[in-house]
Amino acid sequence: MKDGRLIERPMLVVLLRGLLLLVLIGAVGVLWFWQGPAIRSWLSGKRPGEALDVFGTVPDFSLIERSEQQVGLLDLAGKVWITNFIYTHCPDTCPLQSAEMAKLQADFAEEKDLRLVSITVDPERDTVLVLSQYAKRYGADPERWLFLTGEKRTIYRLALEGFRLSVVDPAEGVKSWLFGPVALSAHHGETEKQFLHSSRFVLVDRQARIRGYYQSAEEDALQRLRRDVRILLRGEK
Repeated sequence: MKDGRLIERPMLVVLLRGLLLLVLIGAVGVLWFWQGPAIRSWLSGKRPGEALDVFGTVPDFSLIERSEQQVGLLDLAGKVWITNFIYTHCPDTCPLQSAEMAKLQADFAEEKDLRLVSITVDPERDTVLVLSQYAKRYGADPERWLFLTGEKRTIYRLALEGFRLSVVDPAEGVKSWLFGPVALSAHHGETEKQFLHSSRFVLVDRQARIRGYYQSAEEDALQRLRRDVRILLRGEK
């Protein structure tokens, strides 16, 4: 029994230390997310992601547009843009997102400094030709509404680390942003390979700063997005 207690005690210490480490990691993550703009949003009575504030900066990237042209952060410099992540054979949320993007395109038809940017999470299937056909379905203006594809690793890293949105390829296991805006998982129970990804729209300003997250299926959020787009286009007061 004495030997058993001697063995159990170090194991208990290791387990307790491991638990403490997990708690500390979680606490640091929560504090990291809630600092700065997020805490200001909370103090103003809004949930994180709902206030027009600065939630980070989009890193540089290089992807291929449906026109086969290379597109990077420099090409969007000085523009206000709305980004979302989709894939063309998505059975539910993506068509709804694209329909809402088409409405935004119509609502801001006279705004030369606004860009819409849809990025596929299934680049292996969504070639420039496939994206071009998909874009025509929604009447996407090739000058104002971009559809991007490229290397899968680059796209997923951009979604996770750049925009802080969750994305999952079930064949490769779960990949999600732990402390970022809550993602909406979609496309359960389909026989064909499906991708889980956030259905939020992300608003980016002229300096490539993330200014807001908006649920694409919520009318209040979409109206807030329109309001915030106008604020950024006219210049902040």
